[in-house]
Amino acid sequence: MNPVGLISMQYARPFTAEHFPLFVRMKKLGFDFVELLVPEPGELDTRETAKALSDAGLGVVLAARVNLQRNLSSAEPDAHRGGVDYLRYTVDCAIELGATIVGGPLTGNPLVFAGRPPAPVTEEERLARKARCVEGLKAAGAHAAGTGVTLAVEPLNRFESDVLCTTQQAIELLDAVDHPSVQLMLDTFHMAMEEASIAEAILLGGARIRHFQANENHRGFPGTGSVDWVSVFRALHEVGYRGPISLEPFRRNDDRFGVPFAQWRPPHEDESERLAASAAFIKSHLALTEFRR
Repeated sequence: MNPVGLISMQYARPFTAEHFPLFVRMKKLGFDFVELLVPEPGELDTRETAKALSDAGLGVVLAARVNLQRNLSSAEPDAHRGGVDYLRYTVDCAIELGATIVGGPLTGNPLVFAGRPPAPVTEEERLARKARCVEGLKAAGAHAAGTGVTLAVEPLNRFESDVLCTTQQAIELLDAVDHPSVQLMLDTFHMAMEEASIAEAILLGGARIRHFQANENHRGFPGTGSVDWVSVFRALHEVGYRGPISLEPFRRNDDRFGVPFAQWRPPHEDESERLAASAAFIKSHLALTEFRR
């Protein structure tokens, strides 16, 4: 059965050594791994973190954090170079932590999380951004080659990315990169906005999928929104996906831009129970899908 995990942002950002006891809590709630944000320099000692994960019996997947200074799609040489250097850094962190996947919007150019609204992009600029991303991902893939680490590129919804929004666009990008260390990550939260059919998009992704995030359309706990989980897991089964599945039902109270920002849901007094139920919900769907093979 696929391992099921929880993103560290559920509890804290940044996630530091003081939060290591949460690894034990995640394990007790039924999770098999933590999706940990790639630590910024000085946030975590990777050796200590790897030991804490091992002691708790948790695996780990890494989630990259891009910004405008590390931006593969940028026409600014320093920002583009910063994006490539950052992805190389994430691979090195993964090796030290024992992770085999670094996922996220690796193409860069964040919108809402960088405090920028979406804006029209000409076809010429879109193709130029794609070319820069291809160049950068090839360089990062070369750094990952032979390490056992895969860089998994995630399409985001149109409010968070104007570079990569659909599975079809991701496939076209990966075809151009053509490197075994650069593959695909999908998130049902974004897919619910951008895909005509989540199940058909999963079938399109096929064997390229290396990481999957099972999130409701409203970022709530799985089973409380409109995602058709039966069709999702049937599609994952059909493409033979056996990789990690992580949950991000986190709340975000972020006032970095001077206003309360994107509070998707309020905290719950019974949050641990809801998280345990979410892990059980995903695993029950996985078990039922396997039983029906």
